[in-house]
Amino acid sequence: MSKFVKKFFNDLDNDKLNKILIIRLSSLGDVLLTTPIIRALKKKYNEAEIDYIVKQNYSDALRYNPYLKNVIYYSETKQFRNQLRESKYDLVIDLQNNFRSRRIVSSLNSASIRFKKPTLKKFLLVNFKINLYNNVKQIPILYAESIRNLELDDKGLDLFLPGGIKSEIPDGKQFIGFCPGAKHFTKRWPEEYFIELGNNITEAGYSIIIFGGKDDKEICNNIHQSVHNSICICGEDNIFEIAINMRKCKLIICNDSGLMHTATAMNIPVIAIFGSSAKEFGFTPYSSPNVHNLVLENNSLFCRPCSHYGKNHCPKKHFKCMKDISPFFVKEQILSLIKTI
Repeated sequence: MSKFVKKFFNDLDNDKLNKILIIRLSSLGDVLLTTPIIRALKKKYNEAEIDYIVKQNYSDALRYNPYLKNVIYYSETKQFRNQLRESKYDLVIDLQNNFRSRRIVSSLNSASIRFKKPTLKKFLLVNFKINLYNNVKQIPILYAESIRNLELDDKGLDLFLPGGIKSEIPDGKQFIGFCPGAKHFTKRWPEEYFIELGNNITEAGYSIIIFGGKDDKEICNNIHQSVHNSICICGEDNIFEIAINMRKCKLIICNDSGLMHTATAMNIPVIAIFGSSAKEFGFTPYSSPNVHNLVLENNSLFCRPCSHYGKNHCPKKHFKCMKDISPFFVKEQILSLIKTI
């Protein structure tokens, strides 16, 4: 073992690192899932400065994080990499592990740790239905296991909001939140199911708040127009506006999406509906133990999971992974979970 490697591991174990760089470029949910790592690193290396590289359109998830010194917008330019090199980081932690992040790491003269993705396990489960996930672990736990002697607390995810931000939704009603969007079709519970559920829930005395970003405008507006007395907060990708209004909700119904992780970062209980993806991949709601979450999935299908990321259509053309999870069943789960809150 070289002197450099010995010194690096001694510094890592003896809490002597001064400058740490984290890399996770995208997307919203994935960035939020790194926040327990940021918190744990700051606790372990409390004198260290921690910087974070992220794409600008996901930077609000970190903008007010008090454990970070700098949030750096990712660029593909040589000038960007040269400027990073001048910072002389003691440790670079690559939680993205793709071509872009590896290129950044290779341009820096720093010790580095790379998150090892369970690529083979995912491939075998999706393509051959061979399940080697004997011990299913959530993504923050897998991130932490990549970093020597790093211990996570049980506080869940972090999303820090700017001071002075307030919800414009009046008090006096009991709200259930809907997050009907997701990037890919096979991760979206059907629009008509959200509408049926929404109208059934309002008849039970609850009001509905519908959340979404720019890409969710159509589905959110359709649900809003069809669900009586609902409120729609959708249009701009303003994560702070969404988050502060989520606090009005007793719980939130969502797909496997970035807004699912936004809700958990706000400590709001969620019922997450998983279609083409599966719990094994680790992207389930990650909360503190006192917050009760529920994942609904159709485990009777051999074709599932058909993808890790999601698809634009059902390969089998029946879409039973979502369609077999009925609005009536979800309503029962809502009423049951509310009793525990």
